[in-house]
Amino acid sequence: MHLEPPEIISYVLIDLAVIVALARLVGRLAVKVGQPAVVGEIIAGILLGPTLLGLLPGDLDSALFPPDVRPYLDVLAQVGLVLFMFLVGLEVDLSFIRGRERIAFSVSVSSIVLPFALGVALAGLIHGDHDTVGGEPVGFLAFALFLGVAMSITAFPVLARILSERGMHRIPTGVLALACAAVDDVLAWTLLAVVVAIVSATSVAGVFETILLTVVFVLVMFLVVKRLLRFLVTRYERLGRLTPEMFAVVLVGILACSWITHEIGIHQIFGAFIFGVVMPRTGAAALNHEIVDRLEQVSVLLLLPVFFVVTGLGVDVGAIDLKGLGELGLILLVAISGKFIGAFVAARVQRVPRRQATALGTLMNTRGLTELVILTIGVQLGVLDGEMFTLLVLMAVVTTVMTSPLLRLVYPPRVLARDIAAAEKAALGLVDAYTVLVVVDDPAHDQSLVHLTCDLVGRESPAQVVLTRVVRRTTPRPEIASGLGADLALIASAGLELRDLARLVEARGIKASVASRFTETPWADVAEIAGSSDADVVLARRGWGVPEGAAVASPWPASLQGTVVLVSGELGEPGLAPHGPVAVLPDGDADGRAALRLAAQAAMARSVPLQLRAREGRRAGRRVTGVAEGLRRVGVAVADVDDPAALPSLLVAPAGSPTDEAAAELTPVLTVHAGAADSDRDLEEILAGIAAGPGTV
Repeated sequence: MHLEPPEIISYVLIDLAVIVALARLVGRLAVKVGQPAVVGEIIAGILLGPTLLGLLPGDLDSALFPPDVRPYLDVLAQVGLVLFMFLVGLEVDLSFIRGRERIAFSVSVSSIVLPFALGVALAGLIHGDHDTVGGEPVGFLAFALFLGVAMSITAFPVLARILSERGMHRIPTGVLALACAAVDDVLAWTLLAVVVAIVSATSVAGVFETILLTVVFVLVMFLVVKRLLRFLVTRYERLGRLTPEMFAVVLVGILACSWITHEIGIHQIFGAFIFGVVMPRTGAAALNHEIVDRLEQVSVLLLLPVFFVVTGLGVDVGAIDLKGLGELGLILLVAISGKFIGAFVAARVQRVPRRQATALGTLMNTRGLTELVILTIGVQLGVLDGEMFTLLVLMAVVTTVMTSPLLRLVYPPRVLARDIAAAEKAALGLVDAYTVLVVVDDPAHDQSLVHLTCDLVGRESPAQVVLTRVVRRTTPRPEIASGLGADLALIASAGLELRDLARLVEARGIKASVASRFTETPWADVAEIAGSSDADVVLARRGWGVPEGAAVASPWPASLQGTVVLVSGELGEPGLAPHGPVAVLPDGDADGRAALRLAAQAAMARSVPLQLRAREGRRAGRRVTGVAEGLRRVGVAVADVDDPAALPSLLVAPAGSPTDEAAAELTPVLTVHAGAADSDRDLEEILAGIAAGPGTV
C-alpha cells in the first residue's frame, strides 16, 4: 500500500499520539514498581512492535506503522537521539573523580576491558549464525568490535538516577560509583567512536583520516568552543533566566556539531555528546538546570518515545527459538559477569570494602537507553541482524531492571540509612555537643535568624550550630537525565552562601557546620539532617516548608526527635544587640518547660533579664512565682512583668499557648514544641541544667 503525503502526515500524527500515551502509561507503571521511567518507555516501544501488536490478528504493527510512515518516524527518532546524547554529555562531570582518580580509572578500565574481551570471545562462537545482514556479509572484525562495545557500556544517567532516588549519592560508595561511571562514559564513547570509524571506513587510510578529523574536531571543541560558550553563563547571570536566544544558541550548537561528526564519518550522536561535554560547568548549574528542563519537555515526552518505538519495530521476542534462548543466556552471562567481575575485582584490589565493591559491580551493569543507542548504530551500519538486535535489546532491559532490586539486597535500607547518617555527620564535622540546627531560607537576609540561633545556644558548652538550607524543587526532577550534576553544583553554591553565615556563628565562639540539599519534601529532609547531627533544637521560620494554603499544625515528621522552635515576626536589624528582657510563658507541660529552658538560655546569652508572664488565674500566678524564685537561685536575672519600661525583645511561648496580642505585634515570638529530650526533663532538671551552665547538654 502506497501512501500519499497527506495520508502520511495523518498517520504520523496519530502514531505520535499513540506513542506518547502508551509511553507515559507504561513509564508510570515502571516507576510504581521501583524502576526508572525510561525502562517502562523502552518496554512500551517493544510492545508496539511485532513482539505484541504483531501477534494480534490483522498485522496491527504494520497497520499502525506502515512502511511509508516509518522513515518519517525515524527522522524524529534521530533528532530525539541527538538531544538525548547532548544531555548525556551535559551529565558527564569529571569533578566526581577528584580525589578518587586511581580507583575510578582502575574500576572503569577493568569494567570495560574485561566485558569487551569477553564480547569479542563470544563473537567467535556466534558470528557464524549472524554473519549476514540484508543479504550482505558481515565481517568478523566489525561484528566482534560491536559486540564488545555492547558488553562494555554503562548508562551514566540511569545509574545517577538510581543513586539519587535512594540517597546513595551522599555516601562514599555512591560518589565512587558516579566517578567510575563518568570515566566509563568517556572511555566507552571514545571506544565506540573508534569502532565506528573502523567499521565505516573503506580502507586503512580512511580509518586514519576519520580518526584524525575526529581528534581535530574534539580539540577545536575543547580549546575554542568551550571558551566561547562562557558568554552564556555571563548573559544568564545578568538576565537571571534562559532566554529564547540563548536556548537557540544551544540548539544550533547541538545540531551543527551533530552534522559535523556525521560528515566526518563517526555518526551524528558524537557531535551532540561532545557539545554537551564542553558546555560550561563553573557557575553554570542554574543555566544547565534550565536547559535540561526545556530539552526534556521535547525529547522525553515526544521524540525519545518515538525512538523506542522505532527500536521496538526491529525487536521480535516471539521469533526467538530455542537456539536463540541459548544465545541470550550466553549474552547475559558475558554482559553481567564481565561488568561485575571487572568492577568488583578492580575495586577490591584498591582495597574497597566488599559491600561497596559489590555495589559498584552491580551499578556498573546498568545499561538502559545508552545501550539502545549503540545497538541502533550497529543496525544502521549493517553489523547486527534482527535476531542479534533483539537479543541485545533484551540484555539491555534485563541488566537495567535487575540493578535496583540487587542494589537493595546489597545495601538494605537499614544499612544505607546508617551509612548516610555517618557520612553526613562526618561531612558536617560534628562532635558530641549541644546542637542547634537552623533552617536558613534566604542566606542574604537571615543574619538575624543566625544570631538568634546563637542566643538559643546560651552558655551550653561544647556547642555547635548547623546551618541548613533545604531548597524545594520548582521544576520536576528530570526523567531521562538524572539532573544530579546540576543539583550538586547548586547545592555547593548554597553551601558557599551558608559559609558566610557560619563565620557569624564562629565569631561568637561557637562551632558551625553547613548542610544544603534539593528536596521535594522539605521537612523530611530537615528531620534527616537533624537525626544525622543529633540536633537538640531545630529552628525555622513559621510556615517554612508548608505549601501555600495548607493548614498543617506540625509539618515535620514524627522521626524528628529534637525540640522544634518556630519563629514569627521580624527579628530586627542584623548585627544590632537586642534590648529589653526575654519574655516567656512558663507552663507545666513539656512544651512550657522547653520554652522556659530556651528563654533562660537566650536571656543569659543576651545579658538581659528573663520576664515571666503568667496566665490568668491564681494557680498560674503561684506557679510563676515559684519558677521565678528557682531561676533567681540559679543566677538568672528575673524582670518585673509589671514594669511598663520592660518591653520584651523576644517572646518565647509553648505550643498552643495564647500569646499577649500587644506583645506579639511588637515582639518576635518563638513557639516551642518540645522534643523527646525536653519532654523527659522535669522543672527541677531544667533549673539544674541552667545552674550547671557549661558542660550541660
